[in-house]
Amino acid sequence: MNITKLTAGRPENMEDRLERERRCYEFLDDLQITYDRVDHDPAQTMEDCTLIDVELGTRMCKNLFLCNRQQTDFYLLMIPGDKVFKTKDLSAQLGTSRLSFAGPEHMELYLDILPGAVSVLGLMNDTENKVRLLVDADLLGDAYVGCHPCVNTSSLRIKRDVMFDKIVPAMGHDMTVVTLPVYPTEA
Repeated sequence: MNITKLTAGRPENMEDRLERERRCYEFLDDLQITYDRVDHDPAQTMEDCTLIDVELGTRMCKNLFLCNRQQTDFYLLMIPGDKVFKTKDLSAQLGTSRLSFAGPEHMELYLDILPGAVSVLGLMNDTENKVRLLVDADLLGDAYVGCHPCVNTSSLRIKRDVMFDKIVPAMGHDMTVVTLPVYPTEA
């Protein structure tokens, strides 16, 4: 996996960047958000993400795009990368019967993101608030949040407080804190 060194802010050359990525940088810059960035080969596995997060100096965060059985309620769940996710734990907290992974068509429709690039920053494209942000309480103690700028060939490091106190509200969203258990194999 090729990973560039940590750099402050947006790329100097934006010509080869996808529109969805350029919009992320414009959004962050309009808010006067300070962030660091690495560029890398497409992140395809959790091992790739671990290497990227070492360069970012952050803990790996999994972003899961979920929906209810009827595909009428959608959720973006942020959990620590080493935490096992079991739908029953989250379903019970949300009071919904059954959650599953949402399809790529909904991901693109609501977040303008393709599989492999799911990110909290995709909520900037959810202007109708169709997606509810869920954040595992274990992430709230971290200094930084690592996330993709809506593509899986770059990753950003943003201060946690800035992400949840400034960026998420600017996207017109709230966050719901959930507490998912740590299973014995995770310790």
